[in-house]
Amino acid sequence: MVDKLNKFIDTYKTAGRALLSNKIRSVLTMLGVIIGVFAVVSLVSLGVGVQNWIKDQFESLGANLIFVVPGSIDLADDPSKNFGNNKLDEKHIELIKVNAGDLVTTPVGSIRSSKTAKYKTKKYLVTVAGAGYEFKNIVNIELDNGRFFTKGEQDSSARFIVIGPLVASELFGTRNPIDQKLKVDDRSYTVIGVAKKKGPDFDDNIYMPYTTYRQYISDENFASIIMNAKDGVSSKDAIQGVKIALMNDLKSDEFSVVSQEDLLSSFQNILNLLTTAIGAIAGISLVVGGIGIMNIMLVSVTERIKEIGLRKALGATPSNIATQFMSEAIMISVGGGMIGLLLGWLVTKAMSNVIRMEIPLWAVALAFGFSVIVGVVFGTYPAIVASKKDPIDALRYE
Repeated sequence: MVDKLNKFIDTYKTAGRALLSNKIRSVLTMLGVIIGVFAVVSLVSLGVGVQNWIKDQFESLGANLIFVVPGSIDLADDPSKNFGNNKLDEKHIELIKVNAGDLVTTPVGSIRSSKTAKYKTKKYLVTVAGAGYEFKNIVNIELDNGRFFTKGEQDSSARFIVIGPLVASELFGTRNPIDQKLKVDDRSYTVIGVAKKKGPDFDDNIYMPYTTYRQYISDENFASIIMNAKDGVSSKDAIQGVKIALMNDLKSDEFSVVSQEDLLSSFQNILNLLTTAIGAIAGISLVVGGIGIMNIMLVSVTERIKEIGLRKALGATPSNIATQFMSEAIMISVGGGMIGLLLGWLVTKAMSNVIRMEIPLWAVALAFGFSVIVGVVFGTYPAIVASKKDPIDALRYE
């Protein structure tokens, strides 16, 4: 047992010296494996980061949310098709209140579009959201300054707005925005509130009553109606109740009712498939790296024919020769795998402040394990070629 261990150590020492004697070539050969492992780890980490970001956005909306949207939901199709026949209006909010009021909280309609907001000489691209006055409570919008618009201001189509923190900083800087006039589509609106930071989907928003939006921005139907399932009511029961209520005026293919969990699950499933596909594509570079290892090892066999002949003449067996060349290939692939993992981890740490990227253990095991397999598979043929060299012919080789 001790003899076998010593032989194993000696073999790897010899392999290490052989690789160090051609440092540049060894590093360049290793580069393919480094890039492959780095690509797999970093892209999978990015995919997980996007999933975490979407999850965080849904959680920031609050719990037990129910959405009514126009048409039939199909995330694989163009969602804009559903808005061509959008019929969601105030009467549908009333239908939900009357027929499903014991299952859900007060429903709120919302519309949104991208616009350029102006304050004096400054301009900023914003998302203008027209919504009901209860919208603040439904999606948990907290105010840093001022107030939200009231039912009376909604009923009168008042030109009052609440702005997100990014809008406030970009257009007003350190100045207090409250009671200042801000222009959207060359029409002035009075700022009555500034929202606290909530996330990328909210911080660049301008909120106004949906009645104001329809009168001054665009006279269109609701893009969605949002509500919460009441305490003690399951999302499934709430959805069924809302569907029954809306069926009094709409056909089943004219609207969809989904829960927050349903939407999140759909997005997560799609992203899981994309992450796996991207990781698999990145894994192709590992195969390319393996081909590079085999190519260089074959060159190495040719260059070291006399060495092979001398070792055989001194008593080395074909197994000893094969083991040495196999060891060199494995050392290249394992070394490349470790460096690739390190680079992937460094990128993930560097980007963690921007997006919550994580490296799952399965990605580490897959990338590193595959790099080892690449070394074994693509190192086998050169090792066999080296082991079969005739010592007499090898010593005569010029």
